[in-house]
Parts: sequence; structure tokens; C-alpha cells
Amino acid sequence: MTDDVPGGECLDRFHHEGFDLAYLDRQPAAAGRGEPVLLIHGFASSLHVNWVAPGWVKTLTDVGYRVIALDNRGHGRSSVSYDPAAYTPERMAGDAAALLRHLGIDQAHVMGYSMGARISAFLALAEPRMVATLVFGGLGIGMIDGVGDWDPIAAALLADDPASISSRRARSFRTFADQTRSDRRALAACISTSRTLLSAADVARIDQPTLIAVGSKDDIGGRPEPLAELMPHAEAFTIEGRDHMLAVGDRSFKARALRFLAAHPL
Repeated sequence: MTDDVPGGECLDRFHHEGFDLAYLDRQPAAAGRGEPVLLIHGFASSLHVNWVAPGWVKTLTDVGYRVIALDNRGHGRSSVSYDPAAYTPERMAGDAAALLRHLGIDQAHVMGYSMGARISAFLALAEPRMVATLVFGGLGIGMIDGVGDWDPIAAALLADDPASISSRRARSFRTFADQTRSDRRALAACISTSRTLLSAADVARIDQPTLIAVGSKDDIGGRPEPLAELMPHAEAFTIEGRDHMLAVGDRSFKARALRFLAAHPL
């Protein structure tokens, strides 16, 4: 079953844990090994907003990678639940693993942005053989220390009148959710349980080569260096001049990620 999305993308669908999950599977545009790269988007986003529109899918397929990206449960073209228990990182990582199994992929590079980086970490811990390398975008030491008080964001998502939202961060996420035509009730459920923290001991067990990239003006994700120092094979990269929202499409981030992937082939 396929579904068209903005930009002419055609999505396939599969089922897991009662969810109808939309995904993209794009073969390489250029000759290459076709190594799979799984992309996991952030909170209130979608595969189109996070990966297609900023040029990641084109960038990766142009140099020979096979790109797989999914709309997380409760996001994009995937089905939703209003039960917060459905949105733990463990369960969303289970969706990602199920997608790779659905496609017959034993091992892939995995890249996540913000919430997607957290999901990627949980995937690496649950399915270490499935994850060859990791790219954490938009989430550094916040993986362990947290990313601030997001309760106002949940309230903003459910507010009847956007003008009543006083928090700048909450207002920006409400605006983003409205722009992407997201199900705000599902997002409010997601945000309450998707921020499970990992311990320093947890991340120390992630031994895959890992690139951690965070914008220099990002006030959400936390610095990349402290997280990299806790991991056996991680390196930090600062995306200069970018905040949490703008870092994802940055050219220097793309260039650094391509060098990282080329240095760690399957």
C-alpha cells in the first residue's frame, strides 16, 4: 500500500503493535554499495519535514546509500494513539527494528534527530547487531541530563487558543505542530513519555561508532562533547551558528555525516 506525501514522495506502509506506520525506502540514485541508512525523525516532525525537505534523502542517495525513513507512531502519515504508554522510546525503537526486519535488512546505519536520536540510542541498546553506526543529531548530553521542562509544551499543544501560550518554546512547538498539521492530542501524549533518560552506564554500552552533532545555538539538546566522552567510539561535532530547529538541514552537518559514514562502511 502506498501513500503520496508533499514533494511527490510515495510512502509504503507496514503494521506493528497495532499501528499503521508509513515509511520511505529510496534506492541509491548513483552507483554504490547501497548500504542502508535508517532515518528517525524528531518530535512533532515527520520523515518529510526532517529528512526529505532539508535534502537528506537526496544527499544520501546521490552518493550511493539506500535510505529508509519512517513516520514515527503518532506523527506524519502513521496512525496515532492517545495513550502515553504507547510512546516510550523502547516501543518506538521497536517500530524501527520491525521496519528493518520487514525490509529484510539485518544491519544498517542509523541516524536520528532530537527525539529520533534518543530512539536510535534505545534501538542500539536493544538490537546492537542491527545497528552498525549511529548519528545523533540535535541531542547531546541532554540524552542523560534531560532537555528541560516540556510540560508547558504539552499544555500548549492542547490549548484552545494559541494566543494564551506564554512560553516562547511552547509557542514555537505549537506553531510547528500546526504548520505540519499534526494531531496535537497525540503529540501531547507522546511528549509525556518519550523523554526517558539514559544513564551514563547505558550510553557507555553503546559501542558502535557514533557521531554526535548539535547546533552551537541549540538550547534544547545539550552539548555533544560530554556525551561523546562517555561513549567508547563517539565523536562530537558542533554545527556552528545553528539552533535546534535549523541545525538539521545544515550543509556542514551533511558533509560531516557523509565523511563519518564513508569512514565506517558496513
